[in-house]
Amino acid sequence: MRQVNIHQAKTELSRLVDEAARGEPFVIAKSGKPLVKVTALETRAASQMRRLGFLAGQIAVPDDFDRMGEGTIASLFTGDE
Repeated sequence: MRQVNIHQAKTELSRLVDEAARGEPFVIAKSGKPLVKVTALETRAASQMRRLGFLAGQIAVPDDFDRMGEGTIASLFTGDE
């Protein structure tokens, strides 16, 4: 695995990060001693991502859903109780 000193990492950080994101990890060293390893984060494949509708068929919406609480809401606007 490639090892770069901390000064080089500072001056070339953008390029080094791009390389790591493409699957070429590297180690940052100080005075020749390895300090950290930089690798790409694992991301989910498109097939593993959750999509809208993942609960389809598991939730029942009442037929009067759009009228639920209609009286209470109207009374809040008119002041009637």
